[in-house]
Amino acid sequence: MKVWIDQDLCTGDGLCEEIAPAVFTLLDDGLAYVKEADKVFSDPGGPEGLAAVPDGMDDAVIESAEECPGECIFIEVD
Repeated sequence: MKVWIDQDLCTGDGLCEEIAPAVFTLLDDGLAYVKEADKVFSDPGGPEGLAAVPDGMDDAVIESAEECPGECIFIEVD
């Protein structure tokens, strides 16, 4: 599974980071981005910032997408 965030839709609520901090992070611009380990996909973000979801995090990523008020989290299943 892979995931990305459309920063144009992100409301910066941080629910995704609360639910799955291993996958999502908020940056200084107040928007959420996906990450793989220490690499944050913030340049350019969006669909080009497609990150692999770590093993065991699928349910948390799905929950994050379902709870996101901005509906900005997009999941791609391998």
